[in-house]
Amino acid sequence: MVQKKKRRKLHWRRIIPFYIMALPGFIYLIINNYLPMFGIVIAFKKLDFRKGILKSPWNGIENFRYLFATADAWVITRNTVLYSIAFFVVGTVTAILLAILINEIYQRKAKKLYQSLILLPYMMSWVIVGYLGYAYLAAETGMINKGILEPLGMEGVVWYQEKKYWPFILVFVSVWKSVGYSMIIYLSSIVGISTDYFEAARIDGASKWQQIKHITLPLLKPTVITLFILAMGGIFRSDFGLFYQMPRNNGTLYPVTRTLDVYVYQALMQNADYGMSSAASVYQSVVGFILIVAANKLVKKYESNSALF
Repeated sequence: MVQKKKRRKLHWRRIIPFYIMALPGFIYLIINNYLPMFGIVIAFKKLDFRKGILKSPWNGIENFRYLFATADAWVITRNTVLYSIAFFVVGTVTAILLAILINEIYQRKAKKLYQSLILLPYMMSWVIVGYLGYAYLAAETGMINKGILEPLGMEGVVWYQEKKYWPFILVFVSVWKSVGYSMIIYLSSIVGISTDYFEAARIDGASKWQQIKHITLPLLKPTVITLFILAMGGIFRSDFGLFYQMPRNNGTLYPVTRTLDVYVYQALMQNADYGMSSAASVYQSVVGFILIVAANKLVKKYESNSALF
């Protein structure tokens, strides 16, 4: 008994410093993530600032009815989901490809330079990216029309009036801006792979493509699965900056550029309907939670079936 008590004391002496180090993070998590959850009640109330949140009258699910009763409900939901899927698929493939290519660079200075250049767009705000996009896409002064199409004898395109181009533009811009961050995650996973695998493969005469196919890609699967589960949680949350700044809030492009976040922002600015905005946020959070759980179960089922074979 005495030895067990001594071991417990020694154990607590070792772990208490780690708990103390983690305490600021826990406090921040509670203040920033859990205390604001009290605001969920706004989604079920007709908010009156004179009465406050608690004394404002309840209105049940009227805020949710207003959200889904509009003619744009299907369009904004479709855009939000499909863009999120496209961003994840295209972004993952591009990030893995860049991570593999950069990993094959043996000069440290060149590798750091390429990493910095690819990561640079991630550091830019969407306001700056929106202005850069306008510099390229403006009908009268844009670089694409004046510098590429017209010198080739082609007619310029009024980009901010043509809906058919914007799904590709938005996917390209999103991947261009975010691929640097994703690339670093995959690159760190590739660097963590033991070199013994590659040395054994080279001894067996495996080519570079065979090493990538049979060693690198299979060992990246846990990272891809983790990011897939996280992405599923945010599938109903679009990047507001991308969909608001890049199209410059052009009404002509709403059918292909307006997502749930942008719609809620516009409704809030025009109608000051805080209840509906809160309802949309609750809707996004609940669906995101369900999708995370479903994706986690799906991945576990897939892994268990793979293990059988």
